[in-house]
Amino acid sequence: MGFLDFIFGTKKRQVQDFLDNGAVVLDVRTQREWDKGHIENSKHIPLDDLHNHVNELKQMNKPFVVCCESGIRSAKAAKFLNLNNIEATNGGGWVGLSKKL
Repeated sequence: MGFLDFIFGTKKRQVQDFLDNGAVVLDVRTQREWDKGHIENSKHIPLDDLHNHVNELKQMNKPFVVCCESGIRSAKAAKFLNLNNIEATNGGGWVGLSKKL
């Protein structure tokens, strides 16, 4: 196992652990991106609106696997959620994540 395999393998295991524990997939792409395709049964809150939904997400009492198009916005969203005491991990791009479900 190489260094990159170790780093990225850890992320894959973390995402899978979240999914195995009933995590909700949260898509933070724009409405336009969402309308072109998304993971079935995922929750959609665009990144720019996420701050308005903190209490709603806390009330769900679930962990979140956050996705977007490439993983950049979802990384920001997961960090924001964690800073607000909501358990979340970056699931990366939604297409790649959909293959894990």
